[in-house]
Amino acid sequence: MRFLRRLTLVLALSYIGICALMFFVQRSLQYHPDASPMNPLLVSLPRAASETVTTSDGEKIIMWWIAPRDVNGVLASNAPVYLYFHGNGANLHARAARFAKLTESGAGLLAVSWRGYGGSSGSPTEAGLRLDARAAYDALVNTKRVNANRIVMFGESLGTTVATILAAEVPSAALALDSSFDSALDVAQRAYPWLPVRYLLLDTYRADLAAPNVRVPVQQFHCSDDFVTPLASAQALHARFANARKLYVIEGRCHVPEVARFSGALNSFIVEALKVP
Repeated sequence: MRFLRRLTLVLALSYIGICALMFFVQRSLQYHPDASPMNPLLVSLPRAASETVTTSDGEKIIMWWIAPRDVNGVLASNAPVYLYFHGNGANLHARAARFAKLTESGAGLLAVSWRGYGGSSGSPTEAGLRLDARAAYDALVNTKRVNANRIVMFGESLGTTVATILAAEVPSAALALDSSFDSALDVAQRAYPWLPVRYLLLDTYRADLAAPNVRVPVQQFHCSDDFVTPLASAQALHARFANARKLYVIEGRCHVPEVARFSGALNSFIVEALKVP
């Protein structure tokens, strides 16, 4: 009995130690920033301009701006403008091909480099990323650069939660989500079922709570075998939207697939949602 008591104590202390370790290192697991400055001209985006915006808490955030243009009879004033939020392990350089594809038909794009990423100051947290997103949105609408009814919020992976939360708070035209999930809490609980994640996780990204308040059309794109954000979590989020289109599933094992694999469905969604001529 004494041995069993000692063994139980050792196991309990070990478990508590693991929980404590996970608590203190969680943000290094959740975010993977590359703080190196980035230049859009180095990644074949000659129409992109690098800008800086100051957030409400004083951080300097880098953004890339590609202005909409007249293409195939669609006037720039009628073209959609993507407000793009990247994931936790990406940066703007890594998404250059995506930006080129999204804007090839004349659409505009403003892509945010999260705090701590790609030349932006600060360190990433959920509260911080939400302030970054709001500063970028304000940079579009408060300067009258574009009307809110032309803005398509586009999030990838972690950025889908920020896009969903923002779309529930401010006017826009549509919401497009690539590799989305119900919440970071949901993903973490699926990945670490043996941990009391609900009590440990600081940045929970509760897209599930925001989704019912999103009134604009929503289109989700997801890989059938996503090894980072499970399809089941995206399906759970899909059920919460009031105005969701059919979840577009891309066959195969992937995460944040090439835009070309769903560009047809995305373009059809944009035409319907924004009534582009």
